[in-house]
Amino acid sequence: MSWFESLILGLVQGLTEFLPVSSSAHLRLTAAFSGWKDPGAAFTAITQIGTEAAVLIYFRKDIGRIISAWTRSLFDKTMRSDHDAQMGWLVIVGSIPIGVLGVTLKDQIEGPFRDLRITATMLIVVGVIIGIADRLAARDEAGGKHRAPKQRKSLEDLSVKDGLIFGLCQACALIPGVSRSGATISGGLFMGYRRESAARYSFLLAIPAVLASGAFELKDAMEGNHVSWGPTIFATVIAFVTGYAVIAWFMKFISNKSFMPFVWYRIALGILIIVLVATGALSPHAAESAG
Repeated sequence: MSWFESLILGLVQGLTEFLPVSSSAHLRLTAAFSGWKDPGAAFTAITQIGTEAAVLIYFRKDIGRIISAWTRSLFDKTMRSDHDAQMGWLVIVGSIPIGVLGVTLKDQIEGPFRDLRITATMLIVVGVIIGIADRLAARDEAGGKHRAPKQRKSLEDLSVKDGLIFGLCQACALIPGVSRSGATISGGLFMGYRRESAARYSFLLAIPAVLASGAFELKDAMEGNHVSWGPTIFATVIAFVTGYAVIAWFMKFISNKSFMPFVWYRIALGILIIVLVATGALSPHAAESAG
C-alpha cells in the first residue's frame, strides 16, 4: 500500500465511519474504483481504532462518568440504580451479539461478505430501512392534524431488552454496506428513541466492539506480518482527525435534520454498483488484499 492510498483510505474511513453510509463499503469501493487492491478486513479494523479514539475523546465526559459509576456499583449496591452505572452494564450487554457473531463469522467477513453485489444490496436495503425509520420518527415529532406530537424515549428509558436489540442491529454491520451507525440508529428510531439518544448509544456501543476487533486484527497482523505498518498507522491517524470533526458535525445535524439525504445517496450508490458489476466494468470480487 502506498502512502497516497493510505491518505485517501484514512480520509474515507474518518468521513464515513459515523455517517449511516457504511465505512467498510466505502473503503472497499474506493479501492475498487481506483484499481487498488482491497485494503482488507485487517486494515479496516485497525484504522477503526483511530475513529474510535475520536469517540473516546469526544464523549470523554460521558465515558468517564459511566466507567466511574459502573466500577463503584460493583462494590456499592446503592449505586446500582444510578443511570450511568446501568449504562455501563447496558453497553456490555449490547456488545455481546457482535462479539459472538464477529468470532463465529470471521471467515465470511473477510471473504464472501466482501462481494460487491452483497455490498450494493445492503446499501439499498438498509437505506430503505433507515428512510422508513426516519419517517416514523419525523411523524412522531411533528404530530398531525388529529394527532399530538409523540414523546420519544431517551437513554434514561433504555432497558436490557432494548440494549440487546441495539446490539443485534450493530452486529448486522459485520456485512459491508450495512453501516454500524445506520443500523443501530434506525433500530433505535423503530424502538421509539430520539435521534440524538439513538446516536449517542450507537457511538458508545461501538467502543468495545471496535477496540476488541482492532486488537484482534493487530495480534494477527503482527504474527502474520502482512500489514504495511507505516501507511496503516498513517491512515489511522488521518481517520482519527477526520472522524472527530465528523462526530461534532453529525451530532448537531441529527438534532433537527432528516436522514433522507443519506438514504438517497445509499440507494443511488447501490444501483450504480449493480450496474457497473452487471456490465463488467467492476469486478464483484476483491483483488488480493493490500499488504
